[in-house]
Amino acid sequence: MSPLRDALQELPDAVFADLLESDDAYLLVLDVPGVTAETADIHTEGGRLVVEARRGKSVPPEFEYLREDRPLFLDAELPLPREADGSAASAEIDRGVLEIRLPKADADGEPIPIDDASA
Repeated sequence: MSPLRDALQELPDAVFADLLESDDAYLLVLDVPGVTAETADIHTEGGRLVVEARRGKSVPPEFEYLREDRPLFLDAELPLPREADGSAASAEIDRGVLEIRLPKADADGEPIPIDDASA
């Protein structure tokens, strides 16, 4: 199994992830409900894909949590596939589904812009 596939198995149970591959790119799809382009940061660093995402929750003042099972923050460092080009990566989020496209080549170190498809 590839290091990226292995790392995806270590994500919190509340985060569902799919990894797809074509001849020219990888596509990582993460279900992160409540996360927006403004509350997520994705970049490559040292051969790793760094994903930081937080979900905003508002609680009416007359309520308090009795139980809270949905994590507020995802902080993941995933190994980039050897042939992935982090500098040419792109990302899009639409209704809590984050898609990160990693073209195949060889580079890293650039921030990855996130387009908000619902805006």
